[in-house]
Amino acid sequence: MSDNTEMIIRFHPVGGEDVSVLTSDFSDPDEAIEAIARALDERRTLILTRARYNREAEENAVLVNLSNVVSVRVARQDTAASGQYL
Repeated sequence: MSDNTEMIIRFHPVGGEDVSVLTSDFSDPDEAIEAIARALDERRTLILTRARYNREAEENAVLVNLSNVVSVRVARQDTAASGQYL
């Protein structure tokens, strides 16, 4: 496995609370965005194999159903200054 930098992916579902997942599945934000866009285009679940949900200590696999997601933000740091959703 590669030593990818951990990134924060925040999902904003329709009518729900934001969900943050920390993942080291991708080498950079562009790769993460491309994988998310591909999953959306193909109407399939996004599969993260090296992820931590809600800042848990250990990594797990996480499957994200993107069908009700309004927006996604990918960042290297999770701060208020990281910008708005697109």
